[in-house]
Amino acid sequence: MLYIELAAGLILLLLGGDLLVRGAVSLAQRLGLSPLLIGLTIVGFGTSAPEMLTSVQAALAGAPGIAVGNVVGSNIANILLILGLAALLSPIVVARDTFLRDGTVLALSTIGVALLALGGTLTPLIGAGLLAALAAYLVFAWRADRTAPAIESDLATPQWPRAAPLAVAVTLGGLVLTVLGASLLVSSAVELARGWQVSDSLIGLTVVAVGTSLPELATSVVAALRRQGAVAFGNVIGSNIFNLLGILGVTALVRTVPIPPEILTRDIWVMLGATALLVVVAVTGWRVTRTEGAVLMLLYAAYIGAMALL
Repeated sequence: MLYIELAAGLILLLLGGDLLVRGAVSLAQRLGLSPLLIGLTIVGFGTSAPEMLTSVQAALAGAPGIAVGNVVGSNIANILLILGLAALLSPIVVARDTFLRDGTVLALSTIGVALLALGGTLTPLIGAGLLAALAAYLVFAWRADRTAPAIESDLATPQWPRAAPLAVAVTLGGLVLTVLGASLLVSSAVELARGWQVSDSLIGLTVVAVGTSLPELATSVVAALRRQGAVAFGNVIGSNIFNLLGILGVTALVRTVPIPPEILTRDIWVMLGATALLVVVAVTGWRVTRTEGAVLMLLYAAYIGAMALL
């Protein structure tokens, strides 16, 4: 039954995340937001909703390894697995001005969270600070977007839902499914971890992190297949910023979260390295090639393999 619950949780997260993004994008369009801001914030943040709910549920359930491991593991998977797969399907052209703005925010957020994590716990005060930083970034991105030229994107213009009331219903329905999926995923993952005598951190970094990243994976793959690489790239950047500032911020605000030692000594550094690699890949030629995408995916496979052996 635990395996069935785990699978059901992943399916509900994927379906809920898809509906949530579709509804949110539709509503954003009716508020007059551009495709650029939609791709970076609404799509990027919307696909991070499963991580948000899963980490909060895990913190409340007394499983900090899953709460923190979910965020760290998701950020690693977003860069190495999801961006790597998207680039492998279709090379991604990186918008220089956008990356200099949002890539800088991601780099600073990653370094800042890593330094805060070295203190051993994330307190409600730290959580409030992270959320304040996220709010400042959103205002900054919105103001910058008002002066930016319009960018057309098929992915940011969904055919459904068209009507505003239906968009609201789809958004709320997606949120409900995501909540149910997160609850099933956390409860089954904790029980499986105890049964396998595996740490919460390892489960959070692998099964939960990849499972809650499925909406990002689906969105980025669709964007790559439609040759909308900028949306796929923006989705990864936006999701990672929201994971660090929004999800950890809300989770710490709800309850003080201790940082598991194994995450401090290993996975935080992997996340920093993956983010640094993202910056290097992006600025060298301002594109992510198929070869670089393959390298990113191989590095993720090596990371998972190393964790399985340790």
